[in-house]
Amino acid sequence: MAAKTNTTMSADIAVEAREIDFVSRFGRDIEILRDIMGTVRLEKKSPGTVIKSKYAEVTLAGGDVAEGEEIPYSKASVKSKDYSPIVFKKYKKGVTIEAITEHGYDAAVQLTDDQMLYSIEGDVVENFVDYVQTGTLTSTESSFQMALAMAQGRVRNKWKEMKKGISQVIGFCNILDAYEYLGASEITIQTQFGMNYIENFLGYSKLFLTSEVPQGKVIATPAENIVLYYIDPSDSDYSKAGLEFRTDGESNLIGVHVGGNYGTVVSEITAILGMVLFAEYLDGIAVITISNSTAASKSSTK
Repeated sequence: MAAKTNTTMSADIAVEAREIDFVSRFGRDIEILRDIMGTVRLEKKSPGTVIKSKYAEVTLAGGDVAEGEEIPYSKASVKSKDYSPIVFKKYKKGVTIEAITEHGYDAAVQLTDDQMLYSIEGDVVENFVDYVQTGTLTSTESSFQMALAMAQGRVRNKWKEMKKGISQVIGFCNILDAYEYLGASEITIQTQFGMNYIENFLGYSKLFLTSEVPQGKVIATPAENIVLYYIDPSDSDYSKAGLEFRTDGESNLIGVHVGGNYGTVVSEITAILGMVLFAEYLDGIAVITISNSTAASKSSTK
């Protein structure tokens, strides 16, 4: 006798478990990322919302004020410029039945799901590191240590001018510059969310070591400057169009659907993600150039 209509089958349970595993691991990894970067705010936005980068302008007044006279106000304003709209990015992976037959389910499906997850997370971080390189607090310093010091000093001074508090400063540098400076020092390098970092280093709560930052550059920003904007995939009407995506039911940062394409006999996983890791104030990001770095030396000899 055939199973009754709408009976939950073992294949349905396996698909559901695969979707839940993907979205829940992504959610946990984002929480780890927010934790290691500090007090990262999470802000939900509507699709198409334009992200705006901000910068502050302060015109000082006063200073030389006679005894008993009123101290004039300094003029402070915050301006903004459009950066980009938040839109869904779409990812898809397919595994053929031949691959499953040859390598088994765990290797053909689960391992490639893992790699897809890591790649999506990597895109989020890489886009953020690319963005912070556009910071407007710039200068040139003679050494790696001086660049780290001045990067932190500049953002702390800017935040003070804007009358904002700082709980911690995070930094980014090229991994080769860091190891050249550290030499044989016994420093613990930690790894989370695919990022290498040193904790509590020269005044930085975290110093991230990455090849995404060019050699000869050091970047710093307060943790309070970082915000995570996202679109909730479950807010849309996609389900009415037959496009159903599983979310984690909490922050709903990513939507995932697993299904079989019988036209090509391929197991497919589709993910949509409307998420941008962003530094709100461009002039709250210091980008310092090291004049005597290895990269600078190579450039001068060409």
